[in-house]
Amino acid sequence: STRVRSSAASDVYKRQAQVMVTVPVMIGLTVKYQSVVFKRQQRKMEQQEKKLLEAMRTADRANEAKTSFLASMSHEIRTPINAILGMNEMILREEKDPAIRGYAGNIQASGNSLLSIVSDVLDISKIESGKLEIIPVDYEVNSLISDCCNMAAGRAKAKELELLVECADNVPMKLCGDETHIRQIIMNLLTNAVKYTEKGTVKLIVSGRFTDGGFVLKVDVSDTGIGIAEENLPQLFTQFQRFDLQRNRNIEGTGLGLSIVKRLCDLMSGTITARSVLGSGSTFTVELPQKVVDS
Repeated sequence: STRVRSSAASDVYKRQAQVMVTVPVMIGLTVKYQSVVFKRQQRKMEQQEKKLLEAMRTADRANEAKTSFLASMSHEIRTPINAILGMNEMILREEKDPAIRGYAGNIQASGNSLLSIVSDVLDISKIESGKLEIIPVDYEVNSLISDCCNMAAGRAKAKELELLVECADNVPMKLCGDETHIRQIIMNLLTNAVKYTEKGTVKLIVSGRFTDGGFVLKVDVSDTGIGIAEENLPQLFTQFQRFDLQRNRNIEGTGLGLSIVKRLCDLMSGTITARSVLGSGSTFTVELPQKVVDS
């Protein structure tokens, strides 16, 4: 009996010893296998990452080539359109035949729409390619406001909208800044206000505040139009972004205008904000730091 127990214990010890030897070997093989698999996966991920980076570089080069081409073609594309519109304007002035004047009017409306779309695409391309320059000049504020209102008045009158203008007493007579792009910002906001308003008013309010370094010009453009849903406000300044397409399907536009305004404000160290209530209108506020020439 003692011998049997001793033999059985010996077999147990042998099996335990075999297990003690086998387990580390198995663990070592498992670790080695996992290491090989991990290295293979790592190499595969590195290859995929290289391919992805190369694809991104290719896309970036293609995008840079596109924006550079469009920016360099800006003048060449706009010039013939302006020439066509200029000649058509002469027809509208001189032609007496109502039918021909009607045709010329349609050409003028379509040509202006085309020019607006082309200008938006070219402007955003110039901004993206870094070829749009901010050029400060001395300008008269009242002349700037008058020009913008005169250009917007025709569209407002055609839709029987009331165009209101207010200018605060503290606004300097002359400022120094990029007058061309400030006019573009105001016109873009006024055009949008008229475009999305069917009845009521469009109001332009010019004000501001003096600072140690100059004057912060503040421009508010408000309307009584269709408004913007609150959830859409964060994406308002995104390129090619238009909302409620079913309701706005008859309103022309590329969705680039507000994106361009935002970029221009950024380039001039300014800001733009929007407040809106769906169905009750919108208000866009632009603030641009300017130098005072004549207060």
